[in-house]
Amino acid sequence: MTQALSPQTLVAVIGAGAMGAGIAQVAAAAGHKVKLLDNRPGAAALAIDGIRAQFEKMAAKGKLSLEAAQAAGARLQAAEQVADLADAGLVVEAIVENLQVKQALFKDLEAVVIEACILASNTSSISITAIGAALKKPQRLAGLHFFNPAPLMALVEVVSGLATDLAVANTLFATAAAWGKTPVHAKSTPGFIVNRVARPFYAEALRVLTEGGADCATLDACCREAGGFRMGPFELMDMIGHDVNFAVTQSVWRAFFNDPRFLPSLTQQDLVDAGFLGKKSGRGFYSYQEGALKPLPATAPALDQPHDIVVYGQSAAAQALATRLQTRGVRFTQAAALGDTLARAGDTTVRVTDGRSATRCAFDTQTPSTVLIDLALDYSQATRLAVSVAAQCDPTAADHAFGLLQAAGFAVSPLQDIPGLIVMRTVAMLANEAFDVVNQGVCDAAAVDTAMRLGVNYPCGPLAWASAIGIDKLSTVLSHLAQTYGEDRYRTSPLIQHHVYAARVFYD
Repeated sequence: MTQALSPQTLVAVIGAGAMGAGIAQVAAAAGHKVKLLDNRPGAAALAIDGIRAQFEKMAAKGKLSLEAAQAAGARLQAAEQVADLADAGLVVEAIVENLQVKQALFKDLEAVVIEACILASNTSSISITAIGAALKKPQRLAGLHFFNPAPLMALVEVVSGLATDLAVANTLFATAAAWGKTPVHAKSTPGFIVNRVARPFYAEALRVLTEGGADCATLDACCREAGGFRMGPFELMDMIGHDVNFAVTQSVWRAFFNDPRFLPSLTQQDLVDAGFLGKKSGRGFYSYQEGALKPLPATAPALDQPHDIVVYGQSAAAQALATRLQTRGVRFTQAAALGDTLARAGDTTVRVTDGRSATRCAFDTQTPSTVLIDLALDYSQATRLAVSVAAQCDPTAADHAFGLLQAAGFAVSPLQDIPGLIVMRTVAMLANEAFDVVNQGVCDAAAVDTAMRLGVNYPCGPLAWASAIGIDKLSTVLSHLAQTYGEDRYRTSPLIQHHVYAARVFYD
């Protein structure tokens, strides 16, 4: 088993911004002497003062003893130049995201540090292979991608370029674990794991918004209250900053030779062009000016409870719906599974979306009174559901479906008849990308689920979520989206197809 770097190993961090300072804090807390270097005069010393203040706060809260906090602070030292890092056993670069600048820095380091020193980049988007191409010994370079804020976020992506020595990657993996982090191995491809797999979370919401499916507040609320995400996509993009989020999307898109799966959004481009960058500029999808009120999600008004409610089958959605109705004293009957019908309220058929629009579903099944509900992470706990109504559906019939869902305790958010609604199409595309990452050897299945849970706080790993939905159902959703849009964007991963044809689950 590969050993972590000894605490006696000197760690150097280059770049005293938020990421560099955070990495330096993590290394010092783990017992390493740390040299912090920045090309801005006084920046390293100022960052060290800030780190020591953080240690003091931790001691005051009882998270560290006073002695441990003082010892950790004492292990930090400001460096003046690259030559001061000659005794380092690990150098972590956290400077500007520019390939040429990083290559020049590592070339300078290579001429200074000892033969056994490991070189690592905290880059979130630049190829480790490309950075290493400028070095005489690229085998000792790897990515060590922390997430912001580094002291708090558990995930670290250990990224191997084409020339990276496996022993180097394994040593960094063991070291990150010794520092209290949860590392995952990844191959150096555009976006690595998290920044690649996360693209559909933004892209599908932007597309639904652009197509007039619903407003931002409604889509965000559905993603939180049904999907279980901590933040909706528009809230999150506003927090990240549209200049940053849009730049990452563009970078991944270009790096994949303009693959339509990563196509940037014109809607987000407009925000960037207008300077509406989110919280930091005071305006993005939402206003952050003093006194501004956040808009409420669209919610159907309270409707009468319908008569003759029938719940079909034993799916997770059906069991949850039955339990919710029973808990609230609502009279209903249960029946054996009837195709993909979830419930009926009078003559109205309620189904879980399978990637078709409600109108197409009504046409295909010859059931005009069709209402579709969105995916929920847990139908027993969800507080809101997005719904769509077929164009053929009588308004009274739609009210019956809405009344049924309200009787079960759901807030109902009607969307325009967008295929896949919002949570289902988003989760399907997240899972599709995760399957492709595994299929292309970027990482293994456990790593992608761990990365997405810890790196962006998803409520469930996308592969585990896909398994819960059913790989065959997920494949159907993607197929219907592809048929509707006629775009390669919605092509189904070969690995999903493999598991469908093999008739086996992805996770046991």
